Amino acid sequence: MKNANPLLSPSSRRHRTTGFATLLALAGALLLNGCGPQAATTAAASAPAQSAAKTIADWFPIKVGTETVRMQLAVTGPEMEHGLMQRRDLQPDEGMIFVYEKAQAMTFWMKNTPTALDIGYFMADGTLRETYAMYPFDETNIPSHSDQIQYCLEMNLGWFKLHNLKPGAQLDLAALAAALRARGFEPGKYGLK
Repeated sequence: MKNANPLLSPSSRRHRTTGFATLLALAGALLLNGCGPQAATTAAASAPAQSAAKTIADWFPIKVGTETVRMQLAVTGPEMEHGLMQRRDLQPDEGMIFVYEKAQAMTFWMKNTPTALDIGYFMADGTLRETYAMYPFDETNIPSHSDQIQYCLEMNLGWFKLHNLKPGAQLDLAALAAALRARGFEPGKYGLK
């Protein structure tokens, strides 16, 4: 059963993307740039040098309790909708954190997700409130009991128990804010300094 509010159900609104739209966008960009390698070289030479912006594919070390996790950040709607769908490459201390602008009730499911996961629901102050097991391809909603959840961390199944992380464990919000800045997001928009 799908939740009608996409903000409350990031995993339930995950969609499979196709390369066709990307291909069309690339073709359009090439046409606008003159389609030739010289036009692209000229445009690149005239653009100011900038450091590459971080993307959802980048990993950030962020602590949960005493454990350091390499996290990918899902911040935009499309990132949240896709989440860890089709992923089978999650290493033992890697996960994805879903960052919301405000605290609310949450619900996740495992549509098109082949890797068994734990979901940790964190409050706005970074306190772990709840954890639940989620099983591959299970489309059963896993709702939070609290309506004060702002961050949701997906890890491999059993990760929280393995590291003895229970409700009350703290998410390193300073590291999360730094990761958001590196991705080009303003941490204040997500209640962080």
